[in-house]
Amino acid sequence: MRMLCASTLIGEFFVIGFAGLVAMKSDDLTNATVWTVCGIGMLLSVLLCGMLTRPGGVQLGWALQVALVASGFVIPVMFILGVAFGALWWASVHYGRRIDEVKARWAAQAEAESPAAG
Repeated sequence: MRMLCASTLIGEFFVIGFAGLVAMKSDDLTNATVWTVCGIGMLLSVLLCGMLTRPGGVQLGWALQVALVASGFVIPVMFILGVAFGALWWASVHYGRRIDEVKARWAAQAEAESPAAG
């Protein structure tokens, strides 16, 4: 799960950065505001890569997905990108856990079949 989720988060890092470049063109926002918000989002996406195996890591990832969708109120295309990355996050968590279960089953089976186990 960690690898799939981390890949999604790194993709979000770039999307948040590019969204910041788009948001800079808004007359309603200062560059300091844009880069403070985007910087926090980008930093959080990178830090979450290392926190995925800790308690609450996946839940913080969901919070980032909600924030990404909510950023659509500032940059409308982020509604679409936020939903797309939310779907990727769900798939990463769901299928990543299934992959981890299969890997654990294979490791247990290999352990049971090895000659040193008997």
